Amino acid sequence: MFWLAAFMTFNIIGLIALGVYFELRPLSRERPAPRWFKAGIGGNLLLFVFAEAILLLTGLHDAMAQAAPAAGAHEVSVGFGLAMIGIGIPTGLATIGAGIAVGPVGAASLAVITEKPEIFGRTLIYLGLAEGIAIYGLVVTILMLGKL
Repeated sequence: MFWLAAFMTFNIIGLIALGVYFELRPLSRERPAPRWFKAGIGGNLLLFVFAEAILLLTGLHDAMAQAAPAAGAHEVSVGFGLAMIGIGIPTGLATIGAGIAVGPVGAASLAVITEKPEIFGRTLIYLGLAEGIAIYGLVVTILMLGKL
């Protein structure tokens, strides 16, 4: 299984190196992509997904194996781990929603402020309402942590 993890690590390092190379020397009309480029990237992605599936299937037994708990150590069960992930989801989704809301509201606020500077305070209220979505998600997460 270690050879598969090493293979995936080299695969990721190769993708990162390729991304850095194309960031430094981007393709243009004068320098088009080589013919093998699409096939190479697609093959790399296919190998990565295949290796990830094999690693998941072969490593599932090791990940689910019960180890002897250490004396005095707090054991984290699968249910507790899933509960912690579930507790974090409201904050993440609320933050994404707040980002989606703040973008257009902020752009519209800037456009309106250039026309009428006297309504600056009103636009801040709208931005605060949009940002409040993230705070609601954080409050829900804190309340759920109290129940755990």
